[in-house]
Parts: sequence; structure tokens; C-alpha cells
Amino acid sequence: MVNVGNLDRVLRFAVGLVLLIAVIIGIFDGLGAWKYALGAVGLVMLATAALRFCPAYTLFGIKT
Repeated sequence: MVNVGNLDRVLRFAVGLVLLIAVIIGIFDGLGAWKYALGAVGLVMLATAALRFCPAYTLFGIKT
């Protein structure tokens, strides 16, 4: 089942990649444990972009 459109997919990939790179190079070092949460968000965004499926969209009945 696909519920993530092309524009949504590109945006998710770009934002996810930026978040992961920022965590890796240390931009979020001053945030403590929040940097790991932002890294997890980046990973989830990359996964939903790759799989073209977002579980939250299914819950809310959204298709892009």
C-alpha cells in the first residue's frame, strides 16, 4: 500500500537526510538527549520516504 506521494517523498527524504547529517556532525550537541530524538525522526522520515508508506497517514486516512 502506497500513501506517500512524490512531493511528500522528496521532502521527507531531504528533511530526514538533513536531520541525520546534523546529528552526525554535531550541530545538535548542545541539546542533550533531544539530539537522539531528532536523529530518530530523521531515520523515520527516510524510512517512510523509501517505503512510500506512512503509518500515521493510515490512521488519519491521508493520501498524498
